[in-house]
Amino acid sequence: MPVFIQKLAVLGVGLIGGSVALALKQAGAVGEVVGYGRSQANLDNACSLGVIDHIATNLAAAVQGADAILLAVPVGQMAALMQAIAPYLGADTLVTDAGSTKQDVAALMTQHLPAHLPNCVPAHPIAGAEASGASAARADLFVGKNVVLTPSSATSPAAVARVSALWQACGAKLSNMTAVEHDAVFAAVSHLPHLLAYALVDMLAQRDNAETLFNFAASGFRDFTRIAASSPEMWRDIALANRDALLAELAHYQTHLQHLQAALSAADGAALEAVFRRAQAARAPWLAA
Repeated sequence: MPVFIQKLAVLGVGLIGGSVALALKQAGAVGEVVGYGRSQANLDNACSLGVIDHIATNLAAAVQGADAILLAVPVGQMAALMQAIAPYLGADTLVTDAGSTKQDVAALMTQHLPAHLPNCVPAHPIAGAEASGASAARADLFVGKNVVLTPSSATSPAAVARVSALWQACGAKLSNMTAVEHDAVFAAVSHLPHLLAYALVDMLAQRDNAETLFNFAASGFRDFTRIAASSPEMWRDIALANRDALLAELAHYQTHLQHLQAALSAADGAALEAVFRRAQAARAPWLAA
């Protein structure tokens, strides 16, 4: 693949930002990757591992002359970053992100990058792992995985095409949604499950016999709670950013739990089995896909 990004600035060189850098390097699609972040130790590690080529000591140095900028930080940090990079953006510099919520990112772009909106393409790669930091980055993280783009009416088709090419070079499959649709979908299938996993682990950890409980927890508990090992800071920001949609899904879930509680209280095995069978039947084709 020919180089089509001469300079990529990755702001936040963790699992996602680092994996984008590695994937583009492996594809031969990028000339130079400059990294910027809060942890000097992580940036040094990223450089020694070849995830990035250079460390930027300030945001101006990171983004000046960049063809594309990837905001790969928790969504709570994006406002300050956008405000800081705005004066240094080139006329054709792409700005994209990898956040798990999109309405807030779109609103922040409108607020802090109003003159640059045609080149702003919000994105969400549906890939990840519990590990974090540059050492967790993998060149194949996005291969065969979905990436959702949520361009606004102000986004130019050329910018969408360029960001699409970036993610396709990483091996991803692309979909387009509105920001509203995106946040509603992921409140149900991503943000709520994380909330539930964190809640269960925290509940058990606060019990007097927590050590015994965890000692006897097996694969079912491990699988259900795997995502509770994810970054608390990142998921705090996601939960707050998508609060309304997440609250709605949480209310639906609580109603469903109340039905299960009523069936259990009444020793209604048929009602319990009906729920379990519907869930099993719904999950099976998704798992096979």
